[in-house]
Amino acid sequence: MNLAKEARDAYLGHVTRRHFLKSAGAGLGALAFASLGAGSAGLPDAHSPRGPHFAPRARRVIFLHMAGGPSPLELFDYKPELARLHGQDCPESLLEGKRFAFIRGIPKMLGPQAAFQQHGESGAWISNHMPHLGQVADKIAFLKAMHTDEFNHAPAQLLVHSGSPRLGRPSMGSWVTYGLGTENENLPAFVVLLSGGAAPDAGASVYGSGFLPTVYQGVQCRTKGDPVLFLGDPDGVPRSLRRRSIDAINAINRQQHEEVGDPEILTRIAQYEMAFRMQTSVPDAMEIRREPAYIHEMYGTEPGETAFSNNCLLARRLVERGVRFVQLFHWGWDSHGAGESEALNGGFLERCQETDRPVAALLNDLEQRGLLEETLVIWGGEFGRTPMLENRSGSDNPFVGRDHHSDVYTMWMAGGGIKGGITHGETDEIGYSAVSGRVHVHDLQATILHVLGFDHERLTYPFQGRDFRLTDVHGQVVREVLA
Repeated sequence: MNLAKEARDAYLGHVTRRHFLKSAGAGLGALAFASLGAGSAGLPDAHSPRGPHFAPRARRVIFLHMAGGPSPLELFDYKPELARLHGQDCPESLLEGKRFAFIRGIPKMLGPQAAFQQHGESGAWISNHMPHLGQVADKIAFLKAMHTDEFNHAPAQLLVHSGSPRLGRPSMGSWVTYGLGTENENLPAFVVLLSGGAAPDAGASVYGSGFLPTVYQGVQCRTKGDPVLFLGDPDGVPRSLRRRSIDAINAINRQQHEEVGDPEILTRIAQYEMAFRMQTSVPDAMEIRREPAYIHEMYGTEPGETAFSNNCLLARRLVERGVRFVQLFHWGWDSHGAGESEALNGGFLERCQETDRPVAALLNDLEQRGLLEETLVIWGGEFGRTPMLENRSGSDNPFVGRDHHSDVYTMWMAGGGIKGGITHGETDEIGYSAVSGRVHVHDLQATILHVLGFDHERLTYPFQGRDFRLTDVHGQVVREVLA
């Protein structure tokens, strides 16, 4: 009797709930993996280039996200009428039915805190905060009437990068690498670089892979210290021993995959192999000290430091080596005016100085190397700022700022597939509402995928019973900006 009970217990211990779920899910997992395509080694083919839906105009992307929402009224959207209204009470008609993050009561109108002039043959209005960018104005297509559905940072950042204000969706970089792979199997297809002293408000989810296999998530690299944490071999461990260790681990993983069929196990194998190759490829790609002196002068780089200028130069080095999507986040643009660090007459000026020169250098550097025509460069934040003064700090506050504004803001694009020297969309005389050319976040995403050769309605992934896409069920390509 005891022997029978022991045998039964042993059997039940083997057929655990986890074992049952893994076995039941093996068929679905195999179907999901089949949708990715598999390489000759049976691994996810994330690191091999695949053909898009139609001939692409660009082959890679550099997305420069200014986290916090930079004010277009101090950068690109020249409004002399707003200057005339400076200090007057905001008309109640502008407040009725509106939601603001911090504005309460009747705020004062706030005139532009910058001087503007026209640049290039296009006559683009750019403020004196961005003098270097003014020199490359004819390379840029400005989207002056962007709008979003969210007025708080984390949801708005998620919407820009994943198409949804909620957690769990794949980021744009993950979608692009899922669709295209990379041209360099020794580097990640999707690299993330942070600067400005903090991470985006939405955290790593803005470059996560969501429900896509984790092989497509962004890999954060650092410009100070080791580029990737724990990438190097421990002291006393030669590379040959590391190779044998990985072979042994992957043999166990392959055996487990044969038993349970979980495609994430194949991703794990691919990541071990990638990490091994990255031990030599990443340090080489990230070593900006090897660049000539004139390049450092052009970008204003600070080798060995965590700086936006360094990240711009690294972005060029990475796309030059076949990385498909490079995401830069520069934090600190949330200009409420509650203190000096977040004031239009304080920290905002520092953010402009940190980014103006290297962004212009990046466009020029890509162009002189023949890379700009096949590299799409995007600049912008998650929303704009109000033409009213944010009034939560009282009348004696020496610092000025603006509240979040989701109805209208400016982003720009340049490079592969984009017509330079144009402005699409227009705002009203105070920069509060769109007059023409409204572009939603999903329209921007559809346009980015289009220049990469994708029909945004056809780049899908099956999850929870339906096909998902970056643009959800929305999005129209902004054809007016296409070259």
